[in-house]
Amino acid sequence: MIIHVVQRGEALWQLARRYGVPFERLIAANELSDPNRLATGQAVVIPVPYRYHTVRAGETLWQIAHSYGVTVEAIVQANRIANPALIYPGTALLIPARIHTVRAGETLGQIAAAYQVSVQQIIEFNPIADPNMIVPGQRLVIPPAKPIIDVNAFTIDQGEKGAEQVREVGRHLTYAAPFAYTMRADGGLNPINDVAIIQAASAARIVPMMTITNFTYEDPGSRLAQTILADVALQTRLLDNIIQVMRAKGYRALNVDFENVYPSDRERYNAFLRRAAARLHAEGYLLSTSLAPKVSAEQKGLLYEAHDYPAHGRIADFVVLMTYEWGYRFGPPQAISPVNQIRRVLDYAVTAIPREKIMMGFQIYARDWVLPHVQGQEAETFSPQEAVERAIRYGASIQYDPVAASPFYRYTDEQGRRHEVWFEDARSALAKFELVKEYRLRGISYWVLGYPYPENWVLLEDNFRVRKRG
Repeated sequence: MIIHVVQRGEALWQLARRYGVPFERLIAANELSDPNRLATGQAVVIPVPYRYHTVRAGETLWQIAHSYGVTVEAIVQANRIANPALIYPGTALLIPARIHTVRAGETLGQIAAAYQVSVQQIIEFNPIADPNMIVPGQRLVIPPAKPIIDVNAFTIDQGEKGAEQVREVGRHLTYAAPFAYTMRADGGLNPINDVAIIQAASAARIVPMMTITNFTYEDPGSRLAQTILADVALQTRLLDNIIQVMRAKGYRALNVDFENVYPSDRERYNAFLRRAAARLHAEGYLLSTSLAPKVSAEQKGLLYEAHDYPAHGRIADFVVLMTYEWGYRFGPPQAISPVNQIRRVLDYAVTAIPREKIMMGFQIYARDWVLPHVQGQEAETFSPQEAVERAIRYGASIQYDPVAASPFYRYTDEQGRRHEVWFEDARSALAKFELVKEYRLRGISYWVLGYPYPENWVLLEDNFRVRKRG
């Protein structure tokens, strides 16, 4: 699968003809509401069985070939490489499709299992009318090899609305986490309407993950956290209530998202997590924590100081790095989850936490700021799909910041006001997926479902196999 950036005047039918892909497949892969209208600079996913790989520092051709399940010779021929020992960082290499010649007695299911892809993926790239009718000697295009990761997604919508969001992308998820039970000063929990979400998760072999937090949109939660962390009896009552809910509702993992914890409560927070881990593990449950995006152990600020990366790495089964919200809705316009900033967080995180425990956060929404920005003025939050449609509606050309790996554009509305929009597209999703591969992380955690972003899910499936623990 590759990404095409639309040039001025290009039409979708031209892309279909250029890449030899059916027009309908392009529409479906990108979920285009009006295939006759594209924005200049729009990133379009092209569903083809080959892809490009950008060489990273220190990589060899053998390593690249091995990761995609192809031969060195195939890459050398496809790219006309004169000296396989000399490849340079930043070079884009075409990774050719794998070809399998059907042997007597083989079934499509056996072939798919051997290559660790799905039957449906093989059908998509081959003219197969009947999956039960393949013949010896038939040559089949096989999608590239993919690493396996865990994928979590939070949802803030409760009841059937949240359940439908989980059903829509369920095949891509390992965990689903309704957000959130807020704790009370007496160790109790404020309930949420999560039954339908848990049922939807279980039906799709997704692990339902309960989330508890100390904050709301009105209260940062610092005093509440202090009250709980200072009293072991309150912590015991809180953990009793958590486990009671998990047993009753069928949760199998817990995410602890304590934010704005006073720095003086850092060690008490660690002690609470140790108690939580002991109680949860005795029940067969997993423990995860959400961590502010730190770039060093000494980083100052209420968001960061009480989040002890090494301690969480030892205590929790996995952690979620909240690597987003640089483009805060009340702050000035900028990329919401810029890759250059995420990389700084990961550079520190992997020195303090085992890589196999790290879930990288990925926000899946867009923001629109009115210009000039006034401090405290709230940006509008909406989906990446709406961001593209808005660019088309106002005739804006989409630009791309290569440092942040994020698309953006400006436009003027009907009232004559200038706007700046930052969002996610196929390019920015792929850039984040490359970080997961480069740093060999456990996986990805999405914040938050409910914002249509079709390119992300298509590319996620193209780049990874998602582990199912249900």
